[in-house]
Amino acid sequence: MASRTEPSGCSGRGGGGGGGGAPGVLPLPLLLLLAAAALVPRGDGQNLVTEDVTVVEGEVATISCRVKNSDDSVIQLLNPNRQTIYFKDFRPLKDSRFQLVNFSNSELRVSLTNVSVSDEGRYFCQLYTDPPQEIYTTVTVLVPPRNLVIDIQKDIATEGEEIELNCTSMASRPATTIRWFKGNKELKGKSEVEQWSDMFTVTSQLLLTVGREDDGVPVICLVDHPAVKDLQTQRYLEVIYKPQVRVLQNYPLQGLTREGEPLELTCTAFGKPQPTEVKWLRVDDEMPQHVVVSGSNLLINNLNKTDNGTYRCEASNAVGKSSADYMLFVYDPPTTIPPPTTTTTTTPTTITDSRAGDEGSIRAVDHAVIGGVVAVVVFAMLCLLIILGRYFARHKGTYFTHEAKGADDAADADTAIINAEGGQNNSEEKKEYFI
Repeated sequence: MASRTEPSGCSGRGGGGGGGGAPGVLPLPLLLLLAAAALVPRGDGQNLVTEDVTVVEGEVATISCRVKNSDDSVIQLLNPNRQTIYFKDFRPLKDSRFQLVNFSNSELRVSLTNVSVSDEGRYFCQLYTDPPQEIYTTVTVLVPPRNLVIDIQKDIATEGEEIELNCTSMASRPATTIRWFKGNKELKGKSEVEQWSDMFTVTSQLLLTVGREDDGVPVICLVDHPAVKDLQTQRYLEVIYKPQVRVLQNYPLQGLTREGEPLELTCTAFGKPQPTEVKWLRVDDEMPQHVVVSGSNLLINNLNKTDNGTYRCEASNAVGKSSADYMLFVYDPPTTIPPPTTTTTTTPTTITDSRAGDEGSIRAVDHAVIGGVVAVVVFAMLCLLIILGRYFARHKGTYFTHEAKGADDAADADTAIINAEGGQNNSEEKKEYFI
């Protein structure tokens, strides 16, 4: 196409690819049309309307110039350098990324493909009325982060150690906001922003004290930016820690440790790395010769009072050493059914006590049983005495014999003796014969 010039209402700098180019010369019919459009009077209430445009780099931006109460006046669109992009439906600018979407007496709509940061700025809509009208729209270009990286100070951390993590979001526009998460819990980091030309690089630092519960937990770096959604990266923590030790009583499962009975203990130890050595020892004395130790198990087949004491299980790995204690108290052989007992454990050094309670409480149970039996016996004896007393009381008093029957009507004592049964008149009934 031959070089052309623009009318005075347009930019005199001609069309070029977005940032300039060789000036163009408009044909004579177009010049006459522009001159005629300048003479058209302005309509009542006529005005221009447009909106700002925000677009992500590489995508398509659509710029619209609309006219209310149109009177067929000419509309044109200019770039930030005030070069004419479209005059009505004609494109003087040689940048082929601009394409006409719609043209009418009331609207000029243009699309810009493959948007870059250099396309950002103000674009002008002009309406050739008397006087001419002009309005601008701002095109904002967003650039998402080019890369998102987490750097960790140490790939393997030790329990209780403070480590440093850095998350970097590079070459974005505008600057990003970085957020930290450990699992589902949000943490607070410290961010620094560096600007290079029109781009921003953000680095966020996180200081984290790790524990054994953090082993295998993801640390997430998440970016908030208007050009992207759900942009994140993560690193899994690897934490090493010393063993955690517990002593379990396998036998007796419940109840007191009695003289003459067996005792079996098991030592469990878990750490990272896995414990390389597990051993048993007696804290307050030497280990009895009849105690059998096999790996993590301790067995006493026949308990006696000399076994009383504290038995310790120790486990170690590359990080350190931990232990758990078991306090053994051997009771006398059972005479009554003992109450159930429980074992207790504590950390970091676990102490398990074979005693369900103080020895005095066990003796108190025996005394209570004996006292109850004595009370029952005393009560029975009292009841028996009461019954006997009532019996003798009812049978006590005057009683009569039949030796003097018939003597009540006698006139005198001699007659009474004679008339009484067993007297002389009846002597014949009680005769005795002597040979």
